[in-house]
Amino acid sequence: MNRNFSKSSSVVNRNNVYLRGKIHNIKTMKQLLRNIIVDQKEVFQRSRVVKRMFPENLLSSEEIVVITGVRRCGKSVLLQQIRKNFTRSDYFFNFDDDRLRDFGVEHFQLLYEVFVEMYGEQNHFFFDEIQNVSGWEHFVKRLYNSGKKVFITGSNANMLSRELGTYLTGCYVSIELYPFSFIEFLHFSGEKHILEDIDGTIQRSRMLRLFNEYMQDGGFPMYLQSKNPEILRTLYDNILYRDVLVRNQIVNERELKELMYFAVSNIGKLFTYNSLTKVIGVKNATTVKNYISYVENTYLLCTLGKIDASVKAQLNAPKKFYCIDNAIALRLGYHFSEDMGRLLENMIYVELRRRGGELFYFNNGGSSECDFIVRDGFRVRQALQVSVSLTNQATREREIHGLLSAMNAFGLHEGYIITHSDEDIIAEGSKVIYVLPAWRWMLRG
Repeated sequence: MNRNFSKSSSVVNRNNVYLRGKIHNIKTMKQLLRNIIVDQKEVFQRSRVVKRMFPENLLSSEEIVVITGVRRCGKSVLLQQIRKNFTRSDYFFNFDDDRLRDFGVEHFQLLYEVFVEMYGEQNHFFFDEIQNVSGWEHFVKRLYNSGKKVFITGSNANMLSRELGTYLTGCYVSIELYPFSFIEFLHFSGEKHILEDIDGTIQRSRMLRLFNEYMQDGGFPMYLQSKNPEILRTLYDNILYRDVLVRNQIVNERELKELMYFAVSNIGKLFTYNSLTKVIGVKNATTVKNYISYVENTYLLCTLGKIDASVKAQLNAPKKFYCIDNAIALRLGYHFSEDMGRLLENMIYVELRRRGGELFYFNNGGSSECDFIVRDGFRVRQALQVSVSLTNQATREREIHGLLSAMNAFGLHEGYIITHSDEDIIAEGSKVIYVLPAWRWMLRG
């Protein structure tokens, strides 16, 4: 026997086996992708779509559109809403699917090929929860460079911002989506007609009832459909375990759960990283800071810092916790008799976040504090206090004093005190304070 021939035949056989295995794997992956595409299309054909606010000019712009926000706030539904604006919109794929455990960046080209085989060549791509695939930005950049329009969603702020900032700078616009606003809640509840006349006694009474419902039930669409508390529990567990513990390789579950419990039980109250080390039983404040950062990246919890001319003082000052939605805060935390005030304050914070601008609280170092300062760039444009009621004289004086201190500090002529149902106009020299029920302020947009 010719040994050289035998050796070369062996190499050829191994190469053939390798190639057959590779072809088999490609065929298997492509079939899996076809199955998922069909399954996901059927799911959204059956789902109830609630119209969300979206800048129409972004539909025709060249940039990649990135929609971020907490899990289950409606990003996927918004993506479906956007798809309906195009006659051909079959290139949709949701990467939050357990069948995609082996999907990597090298499989994006296969996905593209499957799309073309199933629906022909198209120019619009819709990717849901794309941050689940490491390296996704390279494929999206290739699509962008070839003139394709791409819409993507994601629920991790840090991962998205890191990838967008390093590889897609100048190529994208970002939109934060939140659970339903009060106006969207009214539309969802079939009560949008009440917006046509809100000044009659009966209408105001009905509006207040709806507002109280919104304050308790929040704005997560899926929860509002059934009011099943298990939906909120599952949402919380998915965020805690999948988006925080697993993604950041945290091994001490107890510490994180105690931090979350403390945060949602102390909405609007001051804390420092050092004070929280004692609460959750860790030695290093940096550990606490990292935990908070990981949770903030999921959008579930938010922190509010103090406004200060000194950046160092601003960073070192105590902060406050807020939650993305009242319903989940109510069901995860421990609450006391002042619940209404905390819930009202939390709602106003989320609404201010929804409207844009940098948010801070104000404290002049004494007893004067203002709940919210809204800044655009270097200019402070608004100061707001939140109080359930101003009927108590001591409360009225305290809230007015804190608001006036902030207005004087930033040269503002108007300020707002947001209440549950009080309404008034207070003149203080050249300053004017508008006292508004939260529902009316929220309807102003």
